[in-house]
Amino acid sequence: MDRRALLGAVGMAAPVALATPALAQSQPEIRWRLTSSFPRNLDILFGTADHIARRVAQLTDNKFQIRTFPGGEIAPPFAALEAVQQGSVECCHTASYYYVGKEPSFAFFTALPFGLTSRQATAWLQFGGGKELAAELFGDYNAVFFSAGDTGAQMGGWFRKEVKSLADVQGLKFRIAGLAGQVFTKIGASPTQVPAADIYPSLERGSLDAVEFVGPYDDEKLGFVKVAPYYYYPGFWEPSAKLQFLANKAAFEALPAAYKLAIEVACAEADQAMTARYDHANPQAIRRLVAAGAQLKPWSRDIMSAAWKAAHELYDETSAKNERFKKIWESYRKYRDEEFLWFRIAENSYDNFAFTAAQTVR
Repeated sequence: MDRRALLGAVGMAAPVALATPALAQSQPEIRWRLTSSFPRNLDILFGTADHIARRVAQLTDNKFQIRTFPGGEIAPPFAALEAVQQGSVECCHTASYYYVGKEPSFAFFTALPFGLTSRQATAWLQFGGGKELAAELFGDYNAVFFSAGDTGAQMGGWFRKEVKSLADVQGLKFRIAGLAGQVFTKIGASPTQVPAADIYPSLERGSLDAVEFVGPYDDEKLGFVKVAPYYYYPGFWEPSAKLQFLANKAAFEALPAAYKLAIEVACAEADQAMTARYDHANPQAIRRLVAAGAQLKPWSRDIMSAAWKAAHELYDETSAKNERFKKIWESYRKYRDEEFLWFRIAENSYDNFAFTAAQTVR
């Protein structure tokens, strides 16, 4: 089964059209387990793993089955990479910035404060050398990398009290992931990383002052508006947030070529579908949240400016200590600056006018 035949099958009306008698008869039955970093009730995040598993089965005439498990069921949410690395599961669906404690370079492949947007990050991965850098990094952790989902730009989180200036950030107990926690440390907060299932009780009992997660659709499900009504934007530390399907290297290399390609195709579909699902669901969800009492607040200019300076100080400091980070940052930063220039000309100029025109032009 060559690549063109498989990709052609994806576009056909019947998803099982790929399953020719030759494939069905000649290929082995394989069963994998996937551990997710997300709870089952977050139907877009966890559901993306289900989407991948379903499409892999369809594309292999149900010969290749992947069973999905929510975070905590067979591996802790923040230990998914380790589970794949050690071979205790064959694959996982996760966000690589959960593992910056192992290696800060993992941040590049989920989200970097003041980094690339979803489309820009996809372009960097596919055409700017990012995919090759990812393969090198994850390969050192015994994993094969596939980009598999993107939330789009996220919100800035839920706060029990207003955060009007840098003074209000000092000592703030803030649930936040990735290098963003180190940025907030630099500007005076006290960040921590908490799994999704534990966030609400921590916020309710006051062991957290604030929490960021994804955006309106997921945040509504987690109920944050009930205990922290101030909802800030934008999530400048996550202008996009890419997720990954990671496969144990030995398990992946043992697959037939057609099964490897089925994973590639399913992950490419999931990469697009997740963003589309969030873009569809978030507008309605934010209306419901406002009706439930959420108070939308923009970050102040002094906080964002301080965070910009702190982020770039962090990147320079980390580059001085970590050759891998320096190598990826040089690629990423050059690409980001070029993309920012182009998007300012076309996308941003359009957005600035059109997104408010319906309310302002008469």
